[in-house]
Order: sequence, then structure tokens, then C-alpha cells
Amino acid sequence: MPKMKTHKSSAKRMRLTGTGKVRRFKSGAGHLMTTKNAKRRRRLRQGALVVGLQAKRVKRLLSPS
Repeated sequence: MPKMKTHKSSAKRMRLTGTGKVRRFKSGAGHLMTTKNAKRRRRLRQGALVVGLQAKRVKRLLSPS
């Protein structure tokens, strides 16, 4: 059976922390920032965690083995 490959589009968007949690970036921070208030822009700069069953699925996509 051949090796599993890392899902590259997922690897560019998410990464694993040292404790094995999945870190992601928030959506909506790409452009059109002038219409968003300062509080919203600050929140968008912060990362977020993928939780629950989604985290389990993402870990499988990110693991190369």
C-alpha cells in the first residue's frame, strides 16, 4: 500500500500546535478592511482552533503517514 500524502491545500491553511491541536486563521481578513471596525479587525488577526470532529478530520489530512 502506498504512503499517504499530506493534503497540501489544508497544510497551507492550518497547522498543528505542539500539543496536537489544530490552529487555523479566521476568514474575512483578506481585503475590504476599511469597512470593518477596529475591534473586528483585531479579532480577525487572532488565530482560532479547530474543535471537535472537524479537528480529527483535519489531523488526518495533515498527517503525512
